[in-house]
Amino acid sequence: MDRLWSRVGVRATSVGLLVLGVAGGLYLGHGKEVQQHSAEAQLVVASDTLASDTTEVQLLTQRQNAHAAARAWQRQAESDAAAKAAAAAKAAASKARALEKQAIAKRAVQKATVVRKAAVSGKTVPYTGTIPSSCGDYSGNRAIGCSLMLKAGFGIDQFPCLDKLWTKESHWNTKASNPSSGAYGIPQALPGSKMATISDDWRTNPATQIKWGLNYIEGRYNTPCSAWSHSQSTGWY
Repeated sequence: MDRLWSRVGVRATSVGLLVLGVAGGLYLGHGKEVQQHSAEAQLVVASDTLASDTTEVQLLTQRQNAHAAARAWQRQAESDAAAKAAAAAKAAASKARALEKQAIAKRAVQKATVVRKAAVSGKTVPYTGTIPSSCGDYSGNRAIGCSLMLKAGFGIDQFPCLDKLWTKESHWNTKASNPSSGAYGIPQALPGSKMATISDDWRTNPATQIKWGLNYIEGRYNTPCSAWSHSQSTGWY
């Protein structure tokens, strides 16, 4: 485009000089018919040249406008496609969240059903959580206790103390009961109904009893090993 405009400028300048030359020739050779015809012919050529260049500029401008319109359409199409993709991704994420909530609610209902049935039947409520590999050396209520102890923020080095403490108190028996004092469950809560602050299934759910016992130990002795040390020196904790 710049080259074309430069060429047009050169031609326009040439035509201008030609016009001045013709005008001068007409003035100096006033009345000479041959010179007049020659000047007229040169003016016609110059006019045709300018007209040709103007047409070329117009065509180039039209092509540039067409290219600009095509680029604008492409940008709009890309923007529309991006908007549709974003909307689809948002819809998929919303659907996934809804399905996740449904699954969580379903698991909660299933767990509540299991707990209710166990409470009615008097059977021990099964543990539905996961047991980490660091607690793999233990089984039964000990494995549950190890898992919940780690979730409560205690280090794995504290579990041997907790194991000794509650083995002494109840042998990790969910239904262990002291007829003389009324202490109940794995941590021997006195009275056992204190554990209802965790859940109403405190009589049959080892996880409920362990959670309460860990809260009691943390609030009174800070760590299971401190509780075990106190139990060794006094006979109780």
